[in-house]
Amino acid sequence: MARSYSVYDVFTDNKLAGNPLAIIFDAGDLSDEAMQAIAREMNLSETVFVLPPQNPAHTANLRIFAPGRELPFAGHPTVGTAIALAEKAHANHGGDIDLVSVLDERVGPVRCAIKLRQNKASFAEFDLPKKSQEILLPLDRADIANALSLKITEIGFENHVPSIWSAGVPFLLVPVHDVGAAERLEFDLQLWEKTVPFVDGALASAFIYCRGGVNHVAKFHARMFPVGMGIVEDPATGAAVAALSGAINQFDALPDGHHPVIIEQGIEMGRPSLIHLHLDINGGLIANARIGGQAVRVASGILEL
Repeated sequence: MARSYSVYDVFTDNKLAGNPLAIIFDAGDLSDEAMQAIAREMNLSETVFVLPPQNPAHTANLRIFAPGRELPFAGHPTVGTAIALAEKAHANHGGDIDLVSVLDERVGPVRCAIKLRQNKASFAEFDLPKKSQEILLPLDRADIANALSLKITEIGFENHVPSIWSAGVPFLLVPVHDVGAAERLEFDLQLWEKTVPFVDGALASAFIYCRGGVNHVAKFHARMFPVGMGIVEDPATGAAVAALSGAINQFDALPDGHHPVIIEQGIEMGRPSLIHLHLDINGGLIANARIGGQAVRVASGILEL
């Protein structure tokens, strides 16, 4: 059966930057095995399969696959697919549109706000379906430093120390001293696998971050090295930024109010990305968190399967 697909670059307004995403439309008849095989064929960080919504009031049901396994939730597939479905539905409108859609994912329903703009990259943001929660497990800073080929003195800054957080997908968040350390690190997967604990039956992936950035608008600079997903490094990871929201609030002790934060990622890969995080703090706790970014279509075609 022939079915249409598109490829979008997400968390960027420039083609051939950001994080590429394959979106397979009308995928309701595909088996789990076929989806995983197609994701391996596409060989991108993630491939999304669009199915009819579980709730008829929602827009679509998404299945998200990395080349190595299915994910319950991911940020750049949510942003990219929300934009792709909105652009497809309103292709002949010819003007600016603001709309809301709800996407069913394994983690639960995800509410998205989309802004379609003429002659500009579309923007979408979503409410975190789950607030970030810390997972308290023992961590060895020296072993983490070795797995990243860094000095132990380069691990951590200010109040930030290595910690595990999850907003649907767990990550071991590793703060490093500065952008130079983040650029210089060398990720050793074998040492990492010996170092990190299992979380929900799998080894936690590495999300390395520091203050500042190459882009002057960025408050944090980040890199992400996944474990068991079939890729070496990810140029933009919304699920990791979702996890990071909890660490930012805890270690920075954010005052009550609204806090916009931009995280840059993918710089070292030549795929610069900007991830928008918005935190609303009330009583020292995260009352609401949203992640967003732009996306641009770079390819469309027919999958002959």
